[in-house]
Amino acid sequence: MCHPVMKGHHMVKHSHLIAISLIAALLLVPTLSMAKARGSGGGFSGGSHGGNSSMGFGSRGSRTHQDNGARPIEQSATPRPSATPPPHQTTNSPISQPVPASSGSWFQRNPLLAGIAGGLAGTWLGHMLFGATESSAKTTETESGSGSGPTSTSGNSFGLILLLMAIGAGIFYFFRKSKQTPAPVFTGLSRSSTTRGSLLDVSANRSVDQADTGTYSVTTEDKATFQQLLTDIQSAWSTQDVAALRRCVTPEILSYFNTALAEDNSRGVQNRVEDVILLKGDVREAWSEDTTDYATVDLRWNARDYTVSATIPRGEPGYLIEGSEETATEACETWTFMRVQNGRWILSAIQQQ
Repeated sequence: MCHPVMKGHHMVKHSHLIAISLIAALLLVPTLSMAKARGSGGGFSGGSHGGNSSMGFGSRGSRTHQDNGARPIEQSATPRPSATPPPHQTTNSPISQPVPASSGSWFQRNPLLAGIAGGLAGTWLGHMLFGATESSAKTTETESGSGSGPTSTSGNSFGLILLLMAIGAGIFYFFRKSKQTPAPVFTGLSRSSTTRGSLLDVSANRSVDQADTGTYSVTTEDKATFQQLLTDIQSAWSTQDVAALRRCVTPEILSYFNTALAEDNSRGVQNRVEDVILLKGDVREAWSEDTTDYATVDLRWNARDYTVSATIPRGEPGYLIEGSEETATEACETWTFMRVQNGRWILSAIQQQ
């Protein structure tokens, strides 16, 4: 048979545990909701680029990443066009439809009301808890004579259970209501509302594959210029004359050449391409984009292409690292030249065949 005093203590402990669990739930529910919201971003190939890499580099305007029969360009400042073109849009349709942000929970959208509700619930629980404790204490003192103690204790416990059920029903109602709240829809800006020249003006931000292109006829003077550029670039590369290279190539190509020269200097080697003789030059394609002309040419030449040590004197063992100083070898590459507004031609891309 359980002693009345022990029974009263058990009821008090049970009330304490229920109250603490409810308070912890009220505190943790908003925290978990916010956490869920946070959870819900030589050098290159042979010749003037000294090495054995087969990587193409440079830019060919809108045709940089198009297949022209040579090996593709893998290193370029020109971005690759999108794989799938954007769908056709009318002038009144929005440019994009941003994904609407999910609505937060009731506790996040009503922090003040949530705090007031929590405070009221805590006050009510404290009153019920201390009331139940006091009633249980009085019951243990008078239980043997009056016989009404167990009824009073049971009444307090039943009231606490009703309170827990009411608060649980309220929390369930607010969560259900918050889930049914429709999210706002944003339509974005339409093309008709954009200003000419702005970032949203599609006509002012065409991709590289939408540029105005046309045919260009390579002249005899152009072919002579291409041949001279082949010789001048190889000579400037061999002497590491960056100023001469700058006059013959685009800034992008110059950056690649500078990187290759820096790597050779770091390794203590130097690549030389001498006595260049053009054997054949075939124009693969030529076109114009706005005010810029492009010409892609297959070049085949003979030259003495070899690599030496920059630290070992000539004639000493280890001076000649690769190639031959006496024997010429044949090389084939595809070069693209460009010029702006009838200016001088410069090298803009190199591909391997």
